[in-house]
Amino acid sequence: METKNTKAFGTVAADAPLNEMNIQRRVPTPTDVEIDILYCGVCHSDLHTARNDWGGSIYPVVPGHEIVGKITRVGSNVTKFKVGDLAAVGCMVDSCRECESCEHDLEQYCSHGMTGTYNAPDKHLGGQTYGGYSERVVVDEHFVLKVPTNLNLAAVAPLLCAGITTWSPLRHWNAGKGSKVAVVGLGGLGHMAIKLAKGLGAEVSLFSRTPGKTQDALDLGADHVVISTDPKQMEAVKGTFDLIIDTVPYVHDVNPYVATLNINGTHVLVGYLGDLNPMLNTVPMIMGRKSVAGSVIGGIAETQELLDFCGKHNIVSEIEMINMQDINTAYERMLKSDVRYRFVIDMASLKK
Repeated sequence: METKNTKAFGTVAADAPLNEMNIQRRVPTPTDVEIDILYCGVCHSDLHTARNDWGGSIYPVVPGHEIVGKITRVGSNVTKFKVGDLAAVGCMVDSCRECESCEHDLEQYCSHGMTGTYNAPDKHLGGQTYGGYSERVVVDEHFVLKVPTNLNLAAVAPLLCAGITTWSPLRHWNAGKGSKVAVVGLGGLGHMAIKLAKGLGAEVSLFSRTPGKTQDALDLGADHVVISTDPKQMEAVKGTFDLIIDTVPYVHDVNPYVATLNINGTHVLVGYLGDLNPMLNTVPMIMGRKSVAGSVIGGIAETQELLDFCGKHNIVSEIEMINMQDINTAYERMLKSDVRYRFVIDMASLKK
């Protein structure tokens, strides 16, 4: 297959910094579009994959799955896009398209495993896929999304992961007018959960361990802030929430939050993968038909729905723009939660 040399930023080992490198992109097939990348969001998953925190990273790694850009080329069979269109790519670039999940627009749960935008097997070129820390990307049109033209393009990028990761459970558990939604953790995912739940018409609360984020949460649209380390405040919201979106990315005690769920309420984990510790107490779950659930991104149709909703309601992420060359510093700052609330790379800096 014909390929094209492409400038990118990536790493060759778990303990090596990210540096400029060259990768090969395929020349578009009849169903592909080629996108000149303008902006790419920086996700915790990028850092985890670059540093092999989850195991299984294949080097070189080129991260980036919050991609916004302009289409420069389309294959002969492409019908949804034309050259010059704004386009976006999220966490997936392919799936089997035939299993039950794929047939129900749930490509993220493809039974054969969806193809991640980076560090997944590349069925076209062999090796692994490379992400958005690069000049361009070539993706099958089915996995490319239309971008509302009225939004700040750089601030759209995080919608492709942080946005859809919180939108999908909000939609699945029917958040909207009359529902009470709480968010645990105010970071890249948490701030999007507040904005989207509010946009859907829900009454929104933030659980925070410290009062320091109270004003920020209110500015983002939260109606209430509950200090989770204060027993009186936790007691006051017992049995209150229909849905809790838990964005905390490390092990933490879920039991105090389950107690604040209403009958039939659900606590959804979207940030943490692994064993719960301490273990779940089933008494409040059984006595109130409460659930603890998990959720990951969303399918292509749902992601398009999110982008259209954000276009209509003028919702974007709160971002700090960086140059590609500053990514290693950004990773260190991200580990300290020193960003409000998502780094986005201005990819013009890569061309310098």
